[in-house]
Amino acid sequence: MILDTNKIEEKALANFKGGEKALNARMHVDENNKIIFGRLEPGASIGEHTHETNSEIIFFTSGKGKVIYDGKEERVEAGLCHYCPQGHTHTLINDSDADLTFHAVIPEHPAK
Repeated sequence: MILDTNKIEEKALANFKGGEKALNARMHVDENNKIIFGRLEPGASIGEHTHETNSEIIFFTSGKGKVIYDGKEERVEAGLCHYCPQGHTHTLINDSDADLTFHAVIPEHPAK
């Protein structure tokens, strides 16, 4: 299956997960995965949250920012990939003066 991001409407999700400003996202969601083509404007963030039933893989395509992963700061930029396994906590913050763009995949995990 090909996902054409140009054909997916971008939605502004205000204060996503309790963050600042909005997550601008083009999303594909089914029963097994969420695939997000995201953009955070300068000063925007995704609030801190724990992945209880899933994990998240984020590949950064442009810009710079930071992730707070289990309480520790990690700097991110285009070309890097952040992984948040099930049971862990993170937040994503654009503390730069340019958009931070990324592709994220959030697979659901079967109950143990």
